[in-house]
Amino acid sequence: MPINILMPALSPTMEKGNLAKWRKKEGEAIAPGDVIAEIETDKATMDYEAVDAGTLAKIVVPEGTADVPVNQLIAVIAAEGEDVKAAASAAGQGGAPAKAEAKPEAKPAAPATVVEAPKATPSAPAPSPQPSPQLGEGAAGPSAGPAAVHAGTRIFASPLARRLAREAGIDIARVLGTGPHSRVVARDVDAAKSGKVPLKATAGAPAAAAPGPVAAMSDDKVRALFEEGSYEVVPHDNMRKIIAQRLVQAKQTIPHFYLTVTCTIDKLLAAREDINAAAPKGEDGKPAYKLSVNDFVIKAMAQALVRVPDANVTWTEGGMLKHKHADIGVAVAIPGGLITPVIRQAETKTLTQISAEMKDYAARARARKLKPHEYQGGSTAISNLGMYGIEEFSAVINPPHATILAVGAGAEMAVVKNGAIEIATQMKITLSTDHRAVDGALGAELISAIKAMIENPVMLVV
Repeated sequence: MPINILMPALSPTMEKGNLAKWRKKEGEAIAPGDVIAEIETDKATMDYEAVDAGTLAKIVVPEGTADVPVNQLIAVIAAEGEDVKAAASAAGQGGAPAKAEAKPEAKPAAPATVVEAPKATPSAPAPSPQPSPQLGEGAAGPSAGPAAVHAGTRIFASPLARRLAREAGIDIARVLGTGPHSRVVARDVDAAKSGKVPLKATAGAPAAAAPGPVAAMSDDKVRALFEEGSYEVVPHDNMRKIIAQRLVQAKQTIPHFYLTVTCTIDKLLAAREDINAAAPKGEDGKPAYKLSVNDFVIKAMAQALVRVPDANVTWTEGGMLKHKHADIGVAVAIPGGLITPVIRQAETKTLTQISAEMKDYAARARARKLKPHEYQGGSTAISNLGMYGIEEFSAVINPPHATILAVGAGAEMAVVKNGAIEIATQMKITLSTDHRAVDGALGAELISAIKAMIENPVMLVV
């Protein structure tokens, strides 16, 4: 039986992808683990790896094709021993789904696919599925394409998990997912089958949908406000569409509140200058490292979360996730939007390690070469617009984070110290907080700890 290769959902918010390049040609043999294609998402370009052995019988979607919907047929593999021509001629006629997967890291998870589920009853329609917000200020994360609704809840599962559940006679909608974005993976089905983890209770009739927000103005109504010919329509790309969806959803679902303090950074600037001056030079005469103010802020945020562990959390309806490490996402502007690579366990790293890692992430982010595990997750984030001269702003929280720190520009100011006017370099920082997870007093404790670290940079190297 021929194996159909479908456009994968390489992330929980992916709806369409670009087929950048075929790495195998028609008639070429394929072994498990072979990279058969390169798929572009809104964030990165990833390898698509085969699991089944066979021969690439037919390429349905040519390379260079943009906006291919998730789950659309893109190629057909003839299984071992199967006639290649027959498989090619049967393309799209109900072959077995391919077991191919993206290869974002050493041990990739199978791509998320959507599980068909019962439709809501007409008397109580389920709310329309929406992409999960990933980057509040515009960056980041993905969407799993056309999502099925089961009792009002979207269900994501890997192909292997779906097959195992079907073979075991388990309703996959009742399996508790532990993969990225609560995706059901093979280990979850195994745990449910063995009885180690109980199945979710069967949901009753879904409650009537709550009134939704007021709809935005239609395109036609907006255009009618402007003289025809006075503007040019620039179509949205996938990244911009996802950014818009997540910004709206983040603001609608997360109760934000904001705390602002002013930091005096003269000691930080002096420490940065001394450390950079002491950097050894390589054979090319360039220093081994060059710290930025942002590197100090990242380390300060990490150390502050160690001091205030109750703020290093993620809200879920079932309970609070209290993180053991400070994984700091840092917003990086890229063409068409921004992305948030994550410095893992930043509290354990030196300033020079953080600086080197950020330079690498920023370069690969702009080239769209980051892997999903490098920009997904994290326990908080930092957005720094100081280099643009912005003095103060409030950032939108990047789910699943409970906080995000907005950093403004440093500027010399006249300040009063011990009754005398002095000149000091001042920098405003604003902490946006999810009030469900971090209350006002706790948020104040966290931003005070960040301020203390920034104003006394010696604390970052001990």
